[in-house]
Amino acid sequence: QVQLVESGGGSVQAGGSLRLSCAAFGYIDRTYCMAWFRQAPGKEREGVARIDSTGRTGHAGSVSGRFTISRDNAENTLYLQMNSLKSEDTAMYYCAARVSNCPWSRLLQGNEYNYWGQGTQVTVSS
Repeated sequence: QVQLVESGGGSVQAGGSLRLSCAAFGYIDRTYCMAWFRQAPGKEREGVARIDSTGRTGHAGSVSGRFTISRDNAENTLYLQMNSLKSEDTAMYYCAARVSNCPWSRLLQGNEYNYWGQGTQVTVSS
């Protein structure tokens, strides 16, 4: 069984930065695809970024150039560096793991991920 625990959320002013972490407990194969999603109140869940075992990354257009996903396989930890934050980035952020490689031919979809964390809140004030 896999447990994912996010941390690093908080309140920040627009233009600021935050770094989210997701610690994985249990068996995490290095081939697993890891991803970040977010959900704002009243909105659907949105894929933010994903990373595969080779370090290949993909970021949503809304965060491209501002957010960077990375992973430390030795520490079983996933990161999301968020810079130049905007009020529209306010949401609950979740990390997720897929027990196979990233399906790069398809858009980032939450229903393809097997394990989820409990989320960490990010609030950006303008």
